[in-house]
Amino acid sequence: MSDGLHHECGIALLRLRKPLSFFREKYGNPFYGWNKLYLLMEKQHNRGQDGAGVASIKLHMRPGQRYISRARSVSAQPIREIFDRIYANLDEVRRQDPALPNDLDALKSRLPYFGELLLGHLRYGTHGKNSIETCHPFLRQSNWRARNLVVAGNFNMTNTPELFGRLVDLGQHPKERADTVTVMENIGHFLDLEHEELGRQFTTESDDALWVQSQIESALDLAKVLTKASRHWDGGYAMAGMLGHGASFVLRDPAGIRPAYFYANEEVVAVASERPPLFTAFGAQPSDVREVPPGHALIINPDGSYALHRIHASEEVERRSCSFERIYFSRGNDPDIYAERKKLGALLVPRILEHIHHDFRNTVFSYIPNTAEVAFYGMMEELNRHLQADTLRLLQERGTEASEEERTEWVGRRVRMEKVAIKDAKLRTFITDGQQRDDLVAHVYDTTLGIIQAGIDTLVVVDDSIVRGTTLRQSIIRTLARLQPKRIVIVSSAPQIRYPDCYGIDMSRLGEFIAFQAAVSLLQARNQSALLEEIQQLCKERLSQPDLPAVNEVLRVYEGLSRQELEAEIARLITPVGCDIPVDVIYQDLADLHRACPAHQGDWYFSGHYPTPGGHRVANRAFLQYMSGANGRPY
Repeated sequence: MSDGLHHECGIALLRLRKPLSFFREKYGNPFYGWNKLYLLMEKQHNRGQDGAGVASIKLHMRPGQRYISRARSVSAQPIREIFDRIYANLDEVRRQDPALPNDLDALKSRLPYFGELLLGHLRYGTHGKNSIETCHPFLRQSNWRARNLVVAGNFNMTNTPELFGRLVDLGQHPKERADTVTVMENIGHFLDLEHEELGRQFTTESDDALWVQSQIESALDLAKVLTKASRHWDGGYAMAGMLGHGASFVLRDPAGIRPAYFYANEEVVAVASERPPLFTAFGAQPSDVREVPPGHALIINPDGSYALHRIHASEEVERRSCSFERIYFSRGNDPDIYAERKKLGALLVPRILEHIHHDFRNTVFSYIPNTAEVAFYGMMEELNRHLQADTLRLLQERGTEASEEERTEWVGRRVRMEKVAIKDAKLRTFITDGQQRDDLVAHVYDTTLGIIQAGIDTLVVVDDSIVRGTTLRQSIIRTLARLQPKRIVIVSSAPQIRYPDCYGIDMSRLGEFIAFQAAVSLLQARNQSALLEEIQQLCKERLSQPDLPAVNEVLRVYEGLSRQELEAEIARLITPVGCDIPVDVIYQDLADLHRACPAHQGDWYFSGHYPTPGGHRVANRAFLQYMSGANGRPY
């Protein structure tokens, strides 16, 4: 993705199912769990670089002994800083008492974080400040062990004000309006109610408070708590949590918008937002890693047993897993994602060939940025297949008539490819003055001059998606123009991004999208600006009457505008001032996206069809903010 985009936090949960002594005896290291959590987090570093956090729970601790620990960081290298801090505690203990690490019981009682239940989180903030206070995990404390709640998630709620209001109506006084705190307090409220209900039940059998509490912990129905707590949630989420007595869970939204996967064997149960970290950390095969189904919770009991529980009637909700995970966000070494990205590249080929008039001789293919590399491979394979088919056709039709020179030329044809641009990762655009900064940004990418025929070759460059078009206009196209091609064709393996996201991706401001800018520009050129005012009024009416069905009125912006018209206008908008090289843009077809990623049909940012009612309301609110010039978050 050429445009910078924050997105999608990452979660990692690990439950050791054997005593710590087992891991020391088998692996020579009682810190096996922390080593694995580090791998799970580091291999999801792509999902969060604003901050990170971890928490741990020790099992079977006596009253008065610390059993919950938490560390968070917003440093430049947050994962490293957290784990350096954790292992520094061990070094200090070793310095004070060299023999202590051999006594695991004593080590567990003295050393923070040395527990059997571990939770990690990587944060990418879509809005707001970046501080320790905004980093997960969040902690809700209590002197009753099973009422302690630790929560971390990859999520965004569209109806946080409503959820906040429900807490206030219960008599609570929340300290923040943030969705993370609201969700945690929501779960905590129903956790309290479950305790109180069980407490009333067991106190009729005994007045021994310790016995009653142990019975509450054994009988606590975490699935019931999560069902009640999440009943009114509208959003995309993969929510991980731990309770102080050792139970834990990962809850996924009914439409499966946000991903979650788990791996289990006799020694561990581990959860991550992506499959490859589980492959790496545990040597697992793809068949060993399972998906947490939409609308379900993976609940791990205090004894280490686990089961999937249906929390929502997910069969009533269409599965709409986020397709952007497949296009860009998730790591490309997942074998399914790798194949899907290659398919996305291959499906672009018919339109590319039509655009270049099948002129293989005078066309050079490349990709920018590196995240588009796999789609580029798929495109190249399909181009080569077409070229081979064309060669075979020529030989069959004219083989006997053609000269040896012609046959040699046909057989020797190759699809031309070059690495046309390399990003200078060390270049920092520290200048704030507009023109001077644009001049500097233009040199973020370097290129090798002389690799194409100036004025003759068409240059086709694959990008995995085009969100705002800023980097293309300010840097990439200027860099490519220095090669002096006859024409530049930018090809996006994703469809046009037309609508805001509200489920965890930094794409909520409608006016920033280059596709939306192109639509408005075309309407203005056709003297149809009044349509925008009509849509504005419809959005106001829809939002002022909550009882009306949720409908995305922004769909009307694009009615009467073809994809090709929008592509041409986008090409005009991203062409830098003074660039005399013609620029074209080709986007992936939405139907082809669904062909490439059949199990991940979530496409609301492309189609405007949201998986939850709140998504439609967010789109309408984003349009109103655009029309009023507001720059806030529409949810």
